[in-house]
Amino acid sequence: MDLKEKKVLVFGSGISGVAASRLLLQVGARVVLYDGNTSLDAKAVEEQVLSAKPALSNVHFRVILGELPADVRESLALVVMSPGVPTDLPVVDEMRAGGIPIWGEIELAYTFAKGDVLAITGTNGKTTTTTLLGEIMKQYCHTYVVGNIGNPYTEIALDMTEQSVAVAEMSSFQLETIHKFRPKVSAVLNITPDHLNRHHTMEGYIAAKKQIFRNQTSEDICVLNYEDEVTRSFARNTDAKVIYFSSLRKVEGGIYLEDGNIIYHVEEPVTICHVDELQILGRHNHENVMAAVAMAAAYGVPFDIIRKTVCAFKGVEHRIEFVAEKNGVAYYNDSKGTNPDAAIKGIQAMNRPTLLIGGGYDKDSSYEEWIKAFDGKVKKLVLIGATREKIDETAKKLGFTETVLADSFEEAFDICVKNAKSGDAVLLSPACASWGMFKNYEERGDKFKELVNRL
Repeated sequence: MDLKEKKVLVFGSGISGVAASRLLLQVGARVVLYDGNTSLDAKAVEEQVLSAKPALSNVHFRVILGELPADVRESLALVVMSPGVPTDLPVVDEMRAGGIPIWGEIELAYTFAKGDVLAITGTNGKTTTTTLLGEIMKQYCHTYVVGNIGNPYTEIALDMTEQSVAVAEMSSFQLETIHKFRPKVSAVLNITPDHLNRHHTMEGYIAAKKQIFRNQTSEDICVLNYEDEVTRSFARNTDAKVIYFSSLRKVEGGIYLEDGNIIYHVEEPVTICHVDELQILGRHNHENVMAAVAMAAAYGVPFDIIRKTVCAFKGVEHRIEFVAEKNGVAYYNDSKGTNPDAAIKGIQAMNRPTLLIGGGYDKDSSYEEWIKAFDGKVKKLVLIGATREKIDETAKKLGFTETVLADSFEEAFDICVKNAKSGDAVLLSPACASWGMFKNYEERGDKFKELVNRL
C-alpha cells in the first residue's frame, strides 16, 4: 500500500500509536496523531514520536488532543487504531461508514514488514509462550519478539528482511482490526471470559480471537488446545493444518504429556523432555511449553535447539514470580494474573497457606470460580480497587469470610505482612487489571517487589 503523501489518522497516543506514527512518517505519509485525553502535552507527544528518528525532522506531522475537528476527517486515506481504543466509538463508526479503512497497528506493521510471523493468542499464557517461542527462534534465525508483550510490531517492521521472523503476542484488541494479517504459524492457547467490558459478549470476544487464523491457508499451521472446548472447535473454522496440544491425553498428530514426558508426535514420536527438567511449574506452564514447542517444530526448528532452550527457560517476570522469602514467608508476584482464570493458575501453583492480594479495575468479570479455587489454601483475601466490594460480596456468598478491604495497595501489603506466619506465602494475583491504581500490571508487580525487598 502506497501511503506517500496520503493523510493518515493515528487514533491513540500510547506506545502503539507512537510507533505507528513513526512508521507512517518513514514511508512518507502525512500523519495526524489524535488522542481524546486533553491532559496530555501535545508538544511532549510530538517530541516522543520524532526524537527517536532524527531523519523525521522534516515531515508532515500534527498532534490533536480533545475533540477531533471535522475537517481532519476529510480526505483521510486510512485510520490506524491503537489497541486500547474501542473500535465502536461513534467517531470511528462515522469514519468507517464514510468508507475510510480502519486498521490496527498490527495490520499496518504486517503490510510493510517482510519475513514470517508466528502469532500467539489466548486468554492466558500468551506472554510465557511468546517469550519461550522467541527464545527458541532466536537460536534458529533472526527473530523479533513483538506485539502485546510490550514491543510494538510497527517499531521493527521496516527493519525486517525475508529471512526474519516476528514472534507476536496478539491480544483480542489487536486482532479486532486485522484484514490481511496472515501468520505462518498461529496458536490459540485457551479461551475464558475476559475483556467483556470491551467485547460486550463472549461471542464477541471469541470472534476477535478467531481472527488470528482467518487468513491462514492449507500451507499454514494452527496450534490449538485440545482440552479447551472452544479452541478445540476452532479446527472447524480454519483452513490451516491443525496441531493439537493436550496435557491430559494422547492426541493424534499433536503434542502431549505421557508419564511426565512432553512428546511431539506429528510424524514420528519425539520426546522433548520430562516436565521435571523444566524450570517453570504447573500444568498451565506445561501447556505453554507444548504450544511453543509445536509452533517451533512446525516451522522446522531442529529438536536439539528446542530441547535445550525449553529446559533452560526460567519463565517471565510478573507471572508466579518468586520474589523473596522474608522471616519464613515466601512472596510471589503474579501481577500478570489480570483475570480470574489466570489468577486461578496462581492459586494452584501455591503449596503453602496463602495470603492473597486481589482486586483492581472492573472488566465485568465473574469471580465465583476464582473463589472456589481457593480450595482451603487461602487464609486471607485482602481486596483493593474498584472491584473490592463486588469480590467481597461474591466471597461471602460462597462461604469465604476471611476478607479484608484495603484503601491502598500499600495497606493491603501491610495487612498481609502482619498476618503472615513462617511457612505461609503472600501472593499478589489480583484477578483484575491494574488500571485506576497503576499504569499497567508491570508497574503493579514492580511495586509489590519493591515493598517485599524493603522488608
